[in-house]
Amino acid sequence: MGTVNVNRNVTDVFYRYKMPRLNAKVEGKGNGIKTVLVNMSDVARAIGRPATYPTKYFGCELGAQTQFDYKNERFIVNGSHDANKLQDLLDGFIRKFVLCPECDNPETDLVVSSKKGTISQGCKACGFHGPLEVNHKVNTFIIKNPPNLNPASQGASLTEGKRKQRKKGENGDDSNAQDGDTTVGDDTINSSQAGGDGDDDDDVNWTVDTSVEAVRARMQDLTDGAKNMTVSDDIDKPEKERMDIFYELVKKERDAGTLDNAQTRKELATEAKRLDIQAKAPLVLAELLFTANIVQEARKHRILLLLFTHDDVKAQKYFIGGLEQIISLHADKLMDKVPGILKLFYDSDILEEKAILEWSQKVSKKYVSKEIATQIHEKATPFIKWLQEAEEEESSEEDDDSEVEIEYDDRAKTDSLRTGAAKPEVKKPKADDEEDGDDLNIDDI
Repeated sequence: MGTVNVNRNVTDVFYRYKMPRLNAKVEGKGNGIKTVLVNMSDVARAIGRPATYPTKYFGCELGAQTQFDYKNERFIVNGSHDANKLQDLLDGFIRKFVLCPECDNPETDLVVSSKKGTISQGCKACGFHGPLEVNHKVNTFIIKNPPNLNPASQGASLTEGKRKQRKKGENGDDSNAQDGDTTVGDDTINSSQAGGDGDDDDDVNWTVDTSVEAVRARMQDLTDGAKNMTVSDDIDKPEKERMDIFYELVKKERDAGTLDNAQTRKELATEAKRLDIQAKAPLVLAELLFTANIVQEARKHRILLLLFTHDDVKAQKYFIGGLEQIISLHADKLMDKVPGILKLFYDSDILEEKAILEWSQKVSKKYVSKEIATQIHEKATPFIKWLQEAEEEESSEEDDDSEVEIEYDDRAKTDSLRTGAAKPEVKKPKADDEEDGDDLNIDDI
C-alpha cells in the first residue's frame, strides 16, 4: 500500500508528515454498487481529522451519498470510484481543511462552534489562529458534527443511533425525538413515504432517486467536483489556451475580491504550475491587476507577485513586458513615471537588478509598438544609469578590498622574511668577533 506525503505538493524526501495511500474497494453491482474506503480510519488519524469529514467531502464533490459505520470502521461512498481519483480528491480536502493557510503545516486543529455556526483553524507549528476561509458544502456537516463529538455515543453506526432515538420517542422517553425518521449517512427518509409505519426498518425503500431532475442535479455536482479534483487534459492544450484558462481563474478571483486570501494565492500559484505557465503567468497578472493607479496596486498585490517572480529572472522579464503594456494603455499618466515604477518594483524585490539591466539592453516590440517601447526605455534611462553606477561602485569596493588584502599578505611575507633573516645576522657578528679574536691571537704569537 505504501505511504505518501500529507501535502503531496512537497517532494522533500525528508518530509515527516506521512499518511497511508488511500485504499478503495468497489462492492455490489447495479443500483447497489458502492465504494468502500478500506483504510479511511488510518488516513484520518494521519491527517488529524474524523474519518467522516473526508468521506463526506468525497460525497459532496462526487454528488454521491455516503454511509458511516463506526463500529466496523466502514466508510462508504455510493457508486463506483477509482482509488486514484479519490486520492486526488483527498488532496483537495487536505489543502482546504488540514494545511495551515500561513505555513502549509498539517499540525492544525479545527475549532467548531455549533451555536455560532463557525469553524476556526489553529496551527500548532506557527501559532496561526483564525476563521476557516473555505466555503464548501461539507462545512455544514462539520458544524453539525464537531471533531470533539464522540461517534460511539450515537451507536455502532449512525443508523443504530437514529433507531435508538426513534424507539425512545415511540416509548415516550424522549419528547424531542422524531417519529418515523431513519438516517443512514446523509440520507433521511420518512417511513410513511416508503410505505411503512415506522416500526419495521425492512420496509424502508433505500433506492436512489432516478428522476430526471435528480439525475441532472447529481451530474451537475459530479461535473463541478471533477473540475476541482482532476488533472485534466489541460496540459496537452496549446499554450495560448492554457494562458486563457489561467486568465479566467485570476479574473474570477479578482472580481470576487479574494486575491488577498493566502489560500487563494497559493492555489493560483499551484494552478500556474499545473498548466506549466509559471514564467508567463506574470504577464496575465500585470494585465488583470494594474491600472493607472499602479503604485497603490503594486503594494496591495506584492505577496501574490512574489510567488511568481522571486528568484526567476525569466518570469521577471515577462512581468516587465506586462508593465510595458499597462504603461502603453495609460501613457498619459504613467509614461513620465517609468523610473519610479521600475524602482518601486525593484525595492519590493519583485524585479531584480539582473532582469532590469538585461531588459534595458534591447528595445523589443514583442508587447508594445517599437515607438512606445523606445519611449519607455528612454524614460527608464535615469533609473538604469543609477543601477549601473551602483553596480560599478560595489565592484570597485570589492576590488579595493582585495587590494588591501594583497598588501597585507605582502607585508606579512616581507616581515616573515626579515624575521627569518634577523637570526643569522645576530649570530654573524659573533662569529666575526671570534674570528677577529683568533687573528689577533695569531698575530701576537
